[in-house]
Amino acid sequence: FKPLVMGNIVIKPTWEDFQAQPGHIVVELDPGMAFGTGNHPTTRMCVMAIQKYLRAGDVMLDMGCGSGILAITGALLGASKVVGIEIDPVAVKAAKENVGVNGVENTVEIIQADSASAGGITADFVTANIVAEVIISMSSTLAGVLKAGGTLVVSGVIDERREDVASALQTAGLAIIETICEGEWVTIVARKPDCSP
Repeated sequence: FKPLVMGNIVIKPTWEDFQAQPGHIVVELDPGMAFGTGNHPTTRMCVMAIQKYLRAGDVMLDMGCGSGILAITGALLGASKVVGIEIDPVAVKAAKENVGVNGVENTVEIIQADSASAGGITADFVTANIVAEVIISMSSTLAGVLKAGGTLVVSGVIDERREDVASALQTAGLAIIETICEGEWVTIVARKPDCSP
């Protein structure tokens, strides 16, 4: 696990030295036993999608937050509030520690739960880097916590499940706006219509 540059975001292990360049936003990370170092294509694609679609001031929800990498990235890119939800207590502990290391405790709240609605918020921006099966099963819940006009980024999807996931998101009332691929992995960006037809 070495420093990784993804656009303006640098994912840096807490124990590594790194000379940031002007414009770099550094996320300090000790993943412990949790998923999320930026080494995996799904994490990289999500970090790039956050840089592209998150707007300053957005309320963000990260479902299945793992090490907290996406939640922290969102906070450092200007989200006004971020809720990270994770079922695994080991990951919750790692995420909370990483939130502290990056000094974003006032913005990021990590909750141990298994539902996207557990945070009790509606969000402008939602990320879920999990697996296709889970995304499909919670697609209506993810759509439900999204504000009108909000953006959902889902990843952890292998290519052969792409159509199943896209179909579930569309059934939940979302429009697919971009599909990003790296190797066999797919990230889907969807948007909730601004208003009901």
